[in-house]
Amino acid sequence: MPKTRSLTAQERTYGAPTSVLRRALMGGLVLAVLLAVAGLLAYLTRSESPTAAKPSPPAKSTARAASPEAADGKPGPVASPLRTSDPIEFAKAATKVLWTYDTRSFSRAEHVAGLKRWMTGEKKYADWASVSDQVPSPVLWSRMHDNHQHASAKVGEGHFPQAFKTALAQDPGAIIEAYVYAVTITGKQAISWNGSGAGAESRSTTLAVQCRPDQACALVGVLPSVAP
Repeated sequence: MPKTRSLTAQERTYGAPTSVLRRALMGGLVLAVLLAVAGLLAYLTRSESPTAAKPSPPAKSTARAASPEAADGKPGPVASPLRTSDPIEFAKAATKVLWTYDTRSFSRAEHVAGLKRWMTGEKKYADWASVSDQVPSPVLWSRMHDNHQHASAKVGEGHFPQAFKTALAQDPGAIIEAYVYAVTITGKQAISWNGSGAGAESRSTTLAVQCRPDQACALVGVLPSVAP
């Protein structure tokens, strides 16, 4: 296989854990957060209830994200966080930046710094490890840079996972401690590299999003598996 095609295959799986143990620990942390703040026992067992009510998100904001700018006025590596109180809309915007990168113009450090702005400032809930694992390693980023690799994303549908709705319906007041929502997003990622090389694939992810009343939403983490 050509080198470029091999790199692209690696990149499409750069979010995979460096070890089974690390993913297990990180996944346990995110799920523990959701379980603690929203009573998500149903999430762990994947149980479903046909009568589960959809959780009511906070009121949606009309504010939009602005493209970040560097000191010289040029666009930055990661879009600014969307200012909204709607967890689904925020999760869509967060997913787009997680699936978008440009190794031609920006360093990995710049990209990571841009992603950090999307995180909640509440250290008790933030799982930065699950987000940073979505970024290629420094060595892989360097190889992708040499190959002029970049990606764009189109986000489609977003929804609260059924298990999350079931758990919340069973204990509606559980979420008011931290206001963390589980949101599943689907879409497509398009990847391009040197010459005419290009590819695309459908993707999906489940994010943990914090949306406190009267505050803009923020990213808590990325779940280790997609919740339907």
